[in-house]
Amino acid sequence: MPESTPYWAQSAGALLSALSSRASGLSSAEASERLRRFGPNTVGEAERTSALKLLLRQFESPLVLILVFGACVSLFVREWVDASIILAVVVGSTLLGFFQEYRASAAIAELRARLALTTRVSRDGVSKTIAVSDIVPGDIVSLSAGNLVPADGIVLEARDFMVSESALTGESFPVEKQPGTVAEGTTLSQRSNSVFFGTSVRSGTATVLAVKTGLATQFGTVAARLKSAPPETEFARGLRRFGYLLLRIMIVMVLFVLTVNQLLGRPVIESLLFAVALAVGLSPELLPAIVSVTLSAGARALAKRGVIVRRLEAIENLGGMDVLCTDKTGTLTKGVVTLSDATDPSGKTSDAVRRDAYLNAALETGIDNPLDAAIVEDGKGKGFDISKCTKLDEIPYDFQRKRLTIIVDEGPLGEKARRLLTKGAYVNVLAICTQVAQDGKTVALDDAARAGLEAFYKTKSAGGFRVLGLASKTVETKPHYSRDDESGLCFEGFLLFFDPPKPEVRQTIRDLAGLGIAIKIITGDNRYVAAHVAEAVGLDAKALLTGEQMAALTGDALCHAADRVQIFAEIDPQQKETLVRALQKGGHAVGYMGDGINDATALHTADVGISVDQAVDVARESADIVLLRPDLDVLRLGVEGGRRTFVNTLKYIAIATSSTFGNMISMALATPILPFLPLAAKQILLNNFLSDLPSIALSTDNVDAPAVTRPTRWDIRDIRKFMVLFGLLSSCFDGLTFFVLLKLFHAGIATFQTAWFVVSLLTELAAVLVLRTHLSVFRSMPSRLLLAMAAAIAILSLALPFIAPLDAIFSFVRIPATLIGALFLILAAYIAALEAAKRVYFRTASRTK
Repeated sequence: MPESTPYWAQSAGALLSALSSRASGLSSAEASERLRRFGPNTVGEAERTSALKLLLRQFESPLVLILVFGACVSLFVREWVDASIILAVVVGSTLLGFFQEYRASAAIAELRARLALTTRVSRDGVSKTIAVSDIVPGDIVSLSAGNLVPADGIVLEARDFMVSESALTGESFPVEKQPGTVAEGTTLSQRSNSVFFGTSVRSGTATVLAVKTGLATQFGTVAARLKSAPPETEFARGLRRFGYLLLRIMIVMVLFVLTVNQLLGRPVIESLLFAVALAVGLSPELLPAIVSVTLSAGARALAKRGVIVRRLEAIENLGGMDVLCTDKTGTLTKGVVTLSDATDPSGKTSDAVRRDAYLNAALETGIDNPLDAAIVEDGKGKGFDISKCTKLDEIPYDFQRKRLTIIVDEGPLGEKARRLLTKGAYVNVLAICTQVAQDGKTVALDDAARAGLEAFYKTKSAGGFRVLGLASKTVETKPHYSRDDESGLCFEGFLLFFDPPKPEVRQTIRDLAGLGIAIKIITGDNRYVAAHVAEAVGLDAKALLTGEQMAALTGDALCHAADRVQIFAEIDPQQKETLVRALQKGGHAVGYMGDGINDATALHTADVGISVDQAVDVARESADIVLLRPDLDVLRLGVEGGRRTFVNTLKYIAIATSSTFGNMISMALATPILPFLPLAAKQILLNNFLSDLPSIALSTDNVDAPAVTRPTRWDIRDIRKFMVLFGLLSSCFDGLTFFVLLKLFHAGIATFQTAWFVVSLLTELAAVLVLRTHLSVFRSMPSRLLLAMAAAIAILSLALPFIAPLDAIFSFVRIPATLIGALFLILAAYIAALEAAKRVYFRTASRTK
């Protein structure tokens, strides 16, 4: 077959030969060589940016380019000191941004490494687990339900192998994959023998030959397009729009100041440098870096608590969540499932039923689950010997049938040796039965027998037991068995599992309610066991809706029910996403916690998808937040940490923008009134640089307790109101300072600029310390780092006029003691005004919400 023939049109043998591979897999040496040749198997996720690229990226900022332009102007007119100062500020700002972003980048890379996907391959003739990024062409990969497909390739062996390809084809229903070949011109969606990177296994098992990896895969061909337009979060969109607003105001103000200076006949170069410095000084240029640093610091803090953030923007959504949808197993319950009993249809303990369940669980190769693990552990404890039993076939579990079937040859039993054993959800197993075991005999499954089984099922379920059914029949030997063979079975008995509620979960649910988060249980279990668990953990067991009842509701009726109901039982997988959308339509910020294959779409749809480290691949990759253990209390800690992080992020945005707006107004008013520039260009740059330093410590700041007890969301209107109020208040005190300096102290240029430099810096530091909290500044202490940095900058601002040679370089002069006293009086009055305005603002804001 020619080399140009696509792989899906070639036989398995031809492909193995072309890839120099074999059924037993590659050797470690071959795999290492191919990894060097083809590169890592990654698509869509950017590699960590190198230190050099991060450093160069700092110079992409237009504000930095404005500074560089100013330095060039200074050099051109031989103002060597000014040029040196500007370049020093450029270097200082860029290095500060670089180190902060590098730390953030390293932290996120470390967190992502902890969540790296793995897969099973055959290497050196044995099955082993390796990182998905290490897959190479020629690898033999084993896949089962819940796995993400790690490469493009062909199916070598398959058993009821269903794959969801919606990520590539848009087709919502899974498609079956089987070995074989298809025609060269077959479209991607019709290639029944091929699997593709990034798709997910819904059911069954398969052995696959990897042919294409990394950017050579189908997903890789569209990775650049997908990556170029990621969905913009509400927070990022608000930040971007607000940045544009500030930029427009800054441009207008700078042009106004430059024009006025020229009309007043001031030197062109001096005016140009002043305008350049003003453009930088009026802009919160560290905003992107500080937001990134604050969020990444929050992510590191959450990681220490067992909460891994996969997307930094998800911290906002985590803090804003007011409804949490979760399954009960492992979150509300201990997650340690035990087989409490195995009974015959009459409810009597039966070793025969226990052994048949052990046969089914021990021989199945599909989805790993705690129920099968409990059966296997119990069977080993009982000493059951199945060494003489041979598995003939398997019909894997899926979420439509909700049952799993094993066909087994038990050898010594003669003609009855070949048995079909099915276990699964009681209702689904009973649906394929026509007979029932009774006193060692088989009788027809009539209405009376059904009623007896139903009564036992309800009684045990209401007692908190998870109840499965077990059925069997003898079958004839044939090459392959299918779902059609699951008919005419005999109901053999019940399997009773118990997973007790966690003793502390009742308190955790109260704590979450105290944070403004309502809990809703969404489970596929029956209504009786769901109600029992709900009541045990303090939820309203009567506020329950079944999947059947939910299917009858649409539109507003469903939204109303979703808001009112606390327990959703007997829910089908597709109904989970519907519930999330209904809650969102009702105005809720929805968190969804899940770890199974059928949770993936709901996790993706929710405002914040939450999974656990032990979840199946597709669930973990769909989540925004990953918990290192399935514990609601860990999530509570994560919510509190997320809210603290987001509140601290909003602190910087609000304080920086209000300070920026105030400075814009002050500069615009001062320029035509004053007979000289209020600050020299180099003084503006130094002031801006020093005032930004304490803001970096806001990521470590303490947060008021009330701010953690309610969902927090980005609201650009609140930020705008905050900016105008406190910006104008700052401008009023700037005007007062101008009056005191000019009219009371008759300050000259040098004294005026030095004094305003000091008081401007001190008032900015005061604003950070006062406006960081809704409470009185004396009742809510800042973090030690923030307080230490603010104190250090304040002392430095007072000392600069006395430090040689910095005083001469920045044109500072010593300020008289009486003037310093006056400046401190202005500062004290400003702090008092901030406190008063803050109380009015936050009191009014709380009333309007």
